[in-house]
Amino acid sequence: MLLSVNTFVSLDGVMQGPGNPDEDRSGGFDRGGWLVPHASMHTTKVVESWFRTADAFLFGRTSFGLLGGYWPKVTEPDNLIATKLNTLPKYVVSSTVTDGEADWSPTTVLRGDLVDEVRRLKELPGKELQVHGSWKLVQTLHQAGLVDVYRLLQYPVIVGTGKRLFPDGSTPATFATVDESSHVLPGGVVSLTLKPTSLGAISAGAYTVGGGRSATVLG
Repeated sequence: MLLSVNTFVSLDGVMQGPGNPDEDRSGGFDRGGWLVPHASMHTTKVVESWFRTADAFLFGRTSFGLLGGYWPKVTEPDNLIATKLNTLPKYVVSSTVTDGEADWSPTTVLRGDLVDEVRRLKELPGKELQVHGSWKLVQTLHQAGLVDVYRLLQYPVIVGTGKRLFPDGSTPATFATVDESSHVLPGGVVSLTLKPTSLGAISAGAYTVGGGRSATVLG
């Protein structure tokens, strides 16, 4: 399976608490719910397209608890997101969650070395192992070079504080845009699909002037 990270971000890269003021107040965060005024049928259509390719889900402890407290209550049979989340295999990374607490069936708690566990999961048959939210988990997966694709909905809002998708100190990387699934939605939300092309270093260049001409020098 490919490993995909699917998340919502603000213009300043914040992914914390997009859907509810009380979703994640860790670190004193008090600006939750910033996504909701910009949600539309267009953003829902994009998110549903993400879930169509899922065959399993990987969560950090906090996101597992938040999503597991919401989506099992959604029982309408034609809700694609609820159907996928409530029926497909789920894996939660935690040293504290017990098997009894992981009752959002079917769920497996991963307690071993995270990188080894995820590599093992990626060897299983299927289209995608998807990560949604799970900020701390995403940082680890990025650092280890395990993410095959990032799908982002970037909203036209600056939150100003909170957990950022790529915080200071993140491993440098470059990406290629998948053009057919990257576009601006009505209302200004940007849908981006990015595939990593390098990890650990970025190329650089310079603008120079020679003989009165502006030139670009790479390398």
